[in-house]
Amino acid sequence: MHDAALDRLAHRQQTLPDTARLADLGRTRSEVASRLAVQRSEVDDFAAEIKKAETDVTQVRMRRERDQQRLDSGAVTSAKDLEALQREVVSLDRRITVLEDAELEVMERLEVAQAEQDAQEHVLEGIDAELATTNAHRDDELRAIAAEAAAIGDERSRAAALLPADLLALYERVRAQHGGVGVGALRQRRCEACRLELNAADLREIAVLPDDEVLRCPECNRLLVRTAESGL
Repeated sequence: MHDAALDRLAHRQQTLPDTARLADLGRTRSEVASRLAVQRSEVDDFAAEIKKAETDVTQVRMRRERDQQRLDSGAVTSAKDLEALQREVVSLDRRITVLEDAELEVMERLEVAQAEQDAQEHVLEGIDAELATTNAHRDDELRAIAAEAAAIGDERSRAAALLPADLLALYERVRAQHGGVGVGALRQRRCEACRLELNAADLREIAVLPDDEVLRCPECNRLLVRTAESGL
């Protein structure tokens, strides 16, 4: 009974729902973190592009202002040079417009990328919060299982100390041969270990044996324990 309880606790430890949920959350977090890294890179690229565009606009504006100052100062007297300078001012105005339009487009794309980044960061924060809560809950369950296993283990040790050494050795050998289950209760003519019903002849033989006789299941060869519901 103690060994069966310990086996159930070990199985419970290995199959905790929180463990599966943590694995799912870990995979989801990895996917979100990967997408977030890409989005952060896009945001950085757009920000750098905007900075470059602002620098380009500033340089063209400065050039345009210098040309306008030369026009306004009257320093250019040659008709040909004056005409060339006026054409350059017009060209620079067009260039400024193109650069500002491009900058505006990048700013709009940056706004979208920033919103997507913020959304993924919010998702990641939620996952991290659930991870922390689930981890804490799983750890509490593991501590409870460990405490219960320790208590059952102590009880098993006390019970084993009361058994004859040869019987305990036989039990351990049979348990090792049958996947950890070395004994079954005889209940309603059925061995609870292998779940097979004993035939009438086997039951008659068991019925006349002394109470302290070590019984073996004729079907699975495990140790067999009589109960009030054996059906003998």
